[in-house]
Amino acid sequence: MFSSVLVLVQFFFSVIIGIYFLGQLRTQQGNRDAIREDSKKELERLRRLEQIKLTQPLSEKTRPSNFNEIVGQAQGIKALQAALCGPNPQHVIIYGPPGVGKTAAARLVLDKAISMHMSPFTSESKFIETDATTMRFDERNIADPLIGSVHDPIYQGAGAYGPAGVPQPKPGAVTKAHGGILFIDEVGELHPVQMNRLLKVLEDRRVFLESAYYSSGDKNIPPHVHRIFQEGLPADFRLIGATTRAPEDIPAAIRSRCVEVFFRPLSCKEVEQIADNAAKKGGFTLDAGGAAMVARYANNGRDAVNIVQIAGSVALMEGRYHITIADLEWVIEFGQHSPRLERRIAAGSEVGVVNGLAVTADRCGAVMEIEATAEPCERGKGSITVTGIVEQEEIDGRGQKLRRTSTARAAVDNVLTVLREKGLADSDDYHIHLNFPGGAPVDGPSAGIAMLCAIYSAMYGVAVPCTVAMTGEVSIMGKVKPVGGVVSKVDAAMQAGVNKVLIPADNHQELFDTLPIEVIRVRTVDEVLLHCFGENAKRKTVSVPQTMHVMTAEGYK
Repeated sequence: MFSSVLVLVQFFFSVIIGIYFLGQLRTQQGNRDAIREDSKKELERLRRLEQIKLTQPLSEKTRPSNFNEIVGQAQGIKALQAALCGPNPQHVIIYGPPGVGKTAAARLVLDKAISMHMSPFTSESKFIETDATTMRFDERNIADPLIGSVHDPIYQGAGAYGPAGVPQPKPGAVTKAHGGILFIDEVGELHPVQMNRLLKVLEDRRVFLESAYYSSGDKNIPPHVHRIFQEGLPADFRLIGATTRAPEDIPAAIRSRCVEVFFRPLSCKEVEQIADNAAKKGGFTLDAGGAAMVARYANNGRDAVNIVQIAGSVALMEGRYHITIADLEWVIEFGQHSPRLERRIAAGSEVGVVNGLAVTADRCGAVMEIEATAEPCERGKGSITVTGIVEQEEIDGRGQKLRRTSTARAAVDNVLTVLREKGLADSDDYHIHLNFPGGAPVDGPSAGIAMLCAIYSAMYGVAVPCTVAMTGEVSIMGKVKPVGGVVSKVDAAMQAGVNKVLIPADNHQELFDTLPIEVIRVRTVDEVLLHCFGENAKRKTVSVPQTMHVMTAEGYK
């Protein structure tokens, strides 16, 4: 009797358990069917979405497909190729303003390197592109798409190993770029912690990950996970970082590991070429002078393409493929584009006016007009007035404010000392006014010889030819000392219409001998005066007040 009851109870529970598992199977099957049906609907929706395509933007049509299509950056591209296309490729940082071809050049350089038989890059090498401004970063090290991270079992997204209590390494961009190139746009925007981790990877060429859930003696952990934690993930790549920041804004530690390449701003002629090309690729024609108008208002190639595209849309709405000056004027007006500041030399020479050369904040050369007047006064009652320069400026020194005094004012004192020691004139006998029109910040002593010639011109009433420009520091001994940025300055002089440039002899390069402009090396102030004033500097005798020295063929008396 008891055994019969026991069998009956077992049968009852077996039926209940069978019904439960049958229900579970039916539920799972129903879930699978529902997921399958939902997946079919989503696939169909994706197919419909993929069939919807807009036309290709003009910016994509004009994107350079080879180095020859990148306008105005021949020197920068040559430097980029030299750094990456040889047998020992280097890490690179590309500096330059927006829209001048930094990203386009970076995307093309790997293909060029692969084509070189000496290069270690192969057809399997990858180009991994990231953007530092949008790169997600968690200081708890839960996620780091650049360096890589570990999904511990307790975190969502731990993967198949989570239930088994196994930490799962997740490779970052540095490992995905192994054997190839990692391009980081706006590299200067990286989080400081990411920057330091990147430096470690560049040094070791491997990524070492850590996890509190990893134990080298845990036999449940798969062998490949053991190997990753013990030996690290491979990360042997070459970095290309692009930035619109100045070099001093990039940490010195990463700069020291990279070759620095500079892409310069585009000239009006180069932007004009880009505008013409954009119009042709968009199927438009331009009014005569249309490309030149675009170049007057576009600061870079991207701006030029955008102006042409909007003007082309205006033309298409009126049923035509010809862009008129009126179309461009409307785009410039509604877009509130400001004209470019393109410095051209004056049409004629003026007494007291000299073309100096400077380097702007974005490391580009610029022609800088310097004016001077010299009014004789009672002996010893003279004065010196300097306007147009920022004598002090406050700069952000990474968490602290620094106040810096301009060295341009000190350079003026050097010039006056040389004039006095050379017996040319005593500044105490003149009211001298030296002006830098435009009010732009002037720093550094490189305007020394230009200031000297401007003051000399005002004192003696002889003009420096308007086709001459100059740069160089003046020492109190009358020597011309080397300065920085001479290549950029000479290039700016050519763009401005100058045909003769005076530079310190120590700054001379063989490159200057191939340019369509005369580059003259000077070592002393006497040589500067001779090249600027010619016969006037050697023989001219002028009527001067009692304190002014007379110039004769034998020299200054």
